[in-house]
Amino acid sequence: MSSRRSRSRQSGGSRITDDQINDLVIKLQQLLPEIRNRHSDKVSAAKVLQETCNYIRSLHREVDDLSERLSELLATTDNAQAAIIRSLLMQ
Repeated sequence: MSSRRSRSRQSGGSRITDDQINDLVIKLQQLLPEIRNRHSDKVSAAKVLQETCNYIRSLHREVDDLSERLSELLATTDNAQAAIIRSLLMQ
C-alpha cells in the first residue's frame, strides 16, 4: 500500500479500494477513442490516465476553436440571423 493511501486512511479521508480504482480506469479506457480502438487487451492505468489528460486537452482545444469560429460567424451575419443562431444554441 502506498504511503499516500496510508495517510489518507489514517487521516479519515475518503477511502477507495484498488478494485474501485481499476473499475474507474476501465471506464475511462472505454471512453477514450485512442485506446478503445486498439486491439490490445491490456493497457496500464498510467497510460489510460495519460491518454485521458491528452484527450481532455484536445477537447478543450476543439471547444476553443469552435467558439472562435462561431464568434466569427456571428460577427459576419446580420442581426436577425445572429439572433436565430443564438436562440438555437440556447435550446
